[in-house]
Amino acid sequence: MENKPVMSYTAVDLETTGLDAKKDKMIEIGAARVRNGQVTDTYTTLVRPGRILQETITELTGITDDMLTGAKDPKQAITELLDFLGDDVLLGHCILFDYSFIKRCAVNHGFVYEALAIDTLKIARKYLPDLPSRSLPYLCEHYGIKRRSHRALEDVLATVELYGKLCEEYYDHTDVFIPLKQIYQIKKENPATRQQKENLYQFIKNRGIKVDYDIETLTRNEASRNMDHLIQQYGRMPKEKKGSDGSR
Repeated sequence: MENKPVMSYTAVDLETTGLDAKKDKMIEIGAARVRNGQVTDTYTTLVRPGRILQETITELTGITDDMLTGAKDPKQAITELLDFLGDDVLLGHCILFDYSFIKRCAVNHGFVYEALAIDTLKIARKYLPDLPSRSLPYLCEHYGIKRRSHRALEDVLATVELYGKLCEEYYDHTDVFIPLKQIYQIKKENPATRQQKENLYQFIKNRGIKVDYDIETLTRNEASRNMDHLIQQYGRMPKEKKGSDGSR
């Protein structure tokens, strides 16, 4: 095997509604195809998450609810992304985070996706243990890499440049530079049943409350969790009393 780092791959980065792939959603995708160390093509899109963004996410990314109104639905976005990724090795900073969101979305929309990947965070942790931080913003500052905003494509291009610098300084045969299979187990989540959706609509109408998610986009598990949360917060719906003749 030739003693050279992998220089043809696709780098990916996501912006999401939070940190838990089981509960949170993608709101932006960025990807860059790299061949022989040079970016040859890019892909980026906003994605409708089916919920209102928390202020902290908007402050961090600059992405607003208005920007997501006309964004692509998750099925279209993941279809386009998987087509762009193909069978490439992935590159990312804490790549398992991005991979878990990609695979969950892929599986839920009927796709099979597996990938090998290289993680610049693991490389930095191994070779730069004395730095105060190995976050992407800190490493960009450390290496003088320009990064204009915390957005998916900006972070992707910064990660590509960071990987190049890490290869120049530290490349060897250790496993942090070898593409490794990403392990994230997920079973397809079915959409919420009609009864689940009707129960949620009835509950919020009866209580006169607003929710920050789109009931029509929920999975069964999400609908169940949201109903449990509403019951904990507002109490159970009172049962309708029957009249003496059996009428309500």
